Amino acid sequence: MEAVIEKTDLRNLDKSGWKTFRFEEIAKKVSEPVDPNTTKLEIYVGLEHIDAGDIHIKRYGTPDDVSGGKLKCYPGDVIFGKRRAYQRKAAIADFEGICSAHAFVLRANPDVIDPKLFPFFLHSDKFMHCAVDISVGGLSPTINWGDLKGQKFLLPPKGQQAQLAELLWAMDEVIERELEVFKRINATSQIFFENEVENIKGKLLPLSKVLIPKNGKSQLPHKRDKYIGLEHIESGNYKCDSYSETSEVLAQCNIINPGDLCYSKLRPYLDKAFIADFEAISTTELLIYDTQKVSKEYVLFHLHSRPFLHYVTGKGFGTKMPRVSHTIIGEYEIKIPDNESEILNQMSSFQINVKLIKSKIASSKALQKSLINQIF
Repeated sequence: MEAVIEKTDLRNLDKSGWKTFRFEEIAKKVSEPVDPNTTKLEIYVGLEHIDAGDIHIKRYGTPDDVSGGKLKCYPGDVIFGKRRAYQRKAAIADFEGICSAHAFVLRANPDVIDPKLFPFFLHSDKFMHCAVDISVGGLSPTINWGDLKGQKFLLPPKGQQAQLAELLWAMDEVIERELEVFKRINATSQIFFENEVENIKGKLLPLSKVLIPKNGKSQLPHKRDKYIGLEHIESGNYKCDSYSETSEVLAQCNIINPGDLCYSKLRPYLDKAFIADFEAISTTELLIYDTQKVSKEYVLFHLHSRPFLHYVTGKGFGTKMPRVSHTIIGEYEIKIPDNESEILNQMSSFQINVKLIKSKIASSKALQKSLINQIF
């Protein structure tokens, strides 16, 4: 990685020979309609399957999950969320499938831009700020192709693009390796927790006897500056570090205080639960809890455990966007230990390692973003 960076001096990047292109010259919008009820394709990607700032698609659904017109995508195409572009969702399809009509299926023009460089270009501040600026609408601002296709962007010569793409893919490889380490540590900690709980003595109680729902609501105009939507919560994480400003939030929201236990009732298989670090408002798709008899930390480990995920995934109601309720969650039983501190102390070492690798990932992503913006 260091050798690739050293070979490419971005601080003295000479852009005098670069040329400006309209976006319709850089990429083609592929509009091949598909009916999910009749297609033989097996993969469906909605915007909820694409993580902000990530060029990879790491989860997906099936056409049975959705209805209405969708778009076909092919390996190498980029699915770009034209709705709420500020969420920065643009990822490469490595499969033949269908995707949400709230996205553009974009195919790089290899005569203008190296397809390997194209996904990183879409994640540049230059492009994303433009996408947000031309979006229209209130609650769900959306980009019109007619507005996007004429936007102009400065690109390096084709001969230089391969070297720049090599640099960015090398950085991406670093991040992906670190994410794998993060996943392994998380998985190991959960296996350890489940084994410890299995072996301790304690009384079984339904979560309805443990969780205390908090129902505070924030009405317009919102008096808190930070808003947490489901898009801000990373699957499997114990904290939520991301948020957006509340200025454009025009609906009633939940009130979140530091220390609150938060759980996403929508698509429970996505494993979104955390303990809040700061005061905020949130989507009403989050359930907010206090606890009794045991700590919120102890309950949170259960909410991320494999047995609980299996339980709520099977109990979710609604075929298109399955969700669970207070009642469903409350029926799940956990073991109440005589001394939970023993388990929490042992889990703390895992959490220290998780924090360290998350810090490394954040630094690597910041470097990648810096590299992208130095280029574009």
